[in-house]
Amino acid sequence: MRSAIVLSDARPVRPLRALFLSAVFVAACTKPEAKPDQPAPPPPTASVGVDPCASGGGTDSDAVSAPFFPRTIGPFCLDPQGDTKTYGEQGKLTMDDVCTTAFDGECEVYKSFALKRVVAIRYVDAHGGSVEINLSKFATDDGAFGMYTKRVVADGDPADPHAPRVIAAPAAAAMGSGRGYVWRGLYLVELTYLNEIESPPDMIKSSEKILPLVAKAVGEKLPGSTDEPASARALPAANMLPNGIAYFPDNALSLGKVGPAAIGYYKDGAKRYRLLAMQRADVDTAKDVMKTIRSHAGALPVASLADEAVLVQLQDPPDAPTKNEFVIARKGTLIAGAGGEPLVTDAAAKATKDDKISHLRAWLNGAATTQAAPSAASSK
Repeated sequence: MRSAIVLSDARPVRPLRALFLSAVFVAACTKPEAKPDQPAPPPPTASVGVDPCASGGGTDSDAVSAPFFPRTIGPFCLDPQGDTKTYGEQGKLTMDDVCTTAFDGECEVYKSFALKRVVAIRYVDAHGGSVEINLSKFATDDGAFGMYTKRVVADGDPADPHAPRVIAAPAAAAMGSGRGYVWRGLYLVELTYLNEIESPPDMIKSSEKILPLVAKAVGEKLPGSTDEPASARALPAANMLPNGIAYFPDNALSLGKVGPAAIGYYKDGAKRYRLLAMQRADVDTAKDVMKTIRSHAGALPVASLADEAVLVQLQDPPDAPTKNEFVIARKGTLIAGAGGEPLVTDAAAKATKDDKISHLRAWLNGAATTQAAPSAASSK
């Protein structure tokens, strides 16, 4: 598995409280200075020094998620005054409520990954800090991992100078400026650090201390496999960029109903490219996928590459201004593809057709043709 906590600027789905406090921080930073003949504004009136964790902290009132959240993590504890909110399956509120009270937009995106349940809970410390948590449960590991990669990678470039920096962790996790994400099995955890008395730069520094601790502690408590789904595991590790996997339960690269697929982001010297992996349980299913790919307009056969191969121009997303050329081959139960990197504009960094075929040959020459382990879709 490729387990890491990474630093990124991926956009989270924040609790409404987080959005309100963020607006307060921005307003504070842009507030004009006091005139010389006016007294300086009073300092913030947060109850610093009153330790809410002195009595051991609060508890998670939701019996389902209570085992996942330790009462204390470092100097933080579950908010003794907090109210655990639950939505959807075995929740007090409906899934429609989560769209209006817990998530900031994109609720339908979460539902498209088969969101089943959400828990909102908070950790606090004695210095005005809090970690707001949304714990989302999905119907399958594929849906949870797909939503995790969408949150972390989205439409960004893993090779960007401000892209994620890797920190070791026991589960797949990512963190950015005041934000964090953890994936395990059926679950996606989203973390937001807030502090009413810290400046935005200080908030970022504080978040870099506490969010990895919370991510690790909660990630270790969550049930389910830490192995990536089979198609993600099929991607070669060599030359993959840090945090360089986007996962799709279906319709990757706008190919249609072809089932789960993983796209890896790669760099070899100056050249950038992407690899596509679709691991299937049996050869007949893999052949059906290739039949769908061959049906795309303009698809051309490629000779002497694996069991069968095609050259196809794909438009992803469908409204993209240009198409991305992929060479896609099947070897046994694995469908493997190599394509260009649309995010680069330098011609010298673009992979040629020969480069793509070379990457595929190197990959497939070491790939097993027997059935791979199935995707870790739990029934819990």
